[in-house]
Amino acid sequence: MTRPRHWRAPERHPDHGADPVDRVSPFNVANGLTALRILLVPLFAYLLLADPGDDGARRWWAAAVFVIAIATDWVDGDLARRRHLVTNLGKIGDPIADKALVGAAFIGLSVLGELWWWVTIVVLGRELGITALRFVVIRHGVIPASSGGKLKTVLQSLALVLLLAPLGPAVQLVGHVVMGAAVVVTVVTGVDYLLQALRLGRQRDGAPR
Repeated sequence: MTRPRHWRAPERHPDHGADPVDRVSPFNVANGLTALRILLVPLFAYLLLADPGDDGARRWWAAAVFVIAIATDWVDGDLARRRHLVTNLGKIGDPIADKALVGAAFIGLSVLGELWWWVTIVVLGRELGITALRFVVIRHGVIPASSGGKLKTVLQSLALVLLLAPLGPAVQLVGHVVMGAAVVVTVVTGVDYLLQALRLGRQRDGAPR
């Protein structure tokens, strides 16, 4: 069949639905900072426990390493969101790094007799329990982080920094007050998360299949 002289073949638009999904490489800056935070945990624990006193050079270094490590938590999360570097490895590694760092600080201070063991048990019990609960309810859905959870993280970090830094009895007292507030928020947000998880499970179980 003869085509008209000005005939042009129709343009073929690419089928983007068939394109492979872009994957973010796990070897990125955000995950690198998370790995650095994990590597700093044993160094921090050594510096904290190696000095029998609370005002030696190693105690200052322990406080400095903790501040650097906790800062990487804020930086890597911001980088991952702004530069679209969120990966499955980061989702798993980031909370592990956080729990390891905070756990080392709580346990270390309790071993040194500078923080009541019941505080450490309550806080770490809540953190580990909620982490386990996340894996249980993930098949039903994801519960987003609340403002209370973020406040809990800020209060815990601030309290630990004040207790780690050898800045004298007055600062230590402020640190214990902030830690008291952190414990209250930690327990309240833990109960709230548990209730949300229960409601989510009931809703999904009652949904028609």
